[in-house]
Amino acid sequence: MMEPTPSSQTITTDGFRLHPEDEAAMREEAGHYEQRQAACIEALKIVQRRHGWVPDGAIPAIARVLGVGPASVEGVATFYSLIFRQPVGRHVILVCDSSSCFLTGFDQLLNALTERLGIGLGETTADGRFTLLPVCCLGACDGAPALMIDDDVYGPVGADDLPTVLEGYS
Repeated sequence: MMEPTPSSQTITTDGFRLHPEDEAAMREEAGHYEQRQAACIEALKIVQRRHGWVPDGAIPAIARVLGVGPASVEGVATFYSLIFRQPVGRHVILVCDSSSCFLTGFDQLLNALTERLGIGLGETTADGRFTLLPVCCLGACDGAPALMIDDDVYGPVGADDLPTVLEGYS
């Protein structure tokens, strides 16, 4: 295992500079775990809260703070669908494509979303308001088809519901 970088040094990698408050929060979080790697997800969330996504340079910076290999951090970052590895809009719409949602109207919901927003899956609106992403399950099978905007889950959602659902997100 690598040794964590002492907190007296500023962590800068690939043009990415880890904010001192974020570094301190990561070190505090790591202290709660027997295995420092267990703090990876929280460290990634800390970076994402500040930047809106996790830039490539953040991966080795987080690894240095936690004293783990960059591949460990990258593995966690790519596993979780709520860790964004590229810039996203102010609001992220996750549209559920699980079996329940697929069978109850996913296609119609997705078509209505792409038509209304003028973007496809994995894209962001020109004004930076929304990013549309698929997600394998929101755990809202009783409300299928479902979608999540930021931390808010909606379901069942039909094409006619979209204007009301979307208007609250500027």
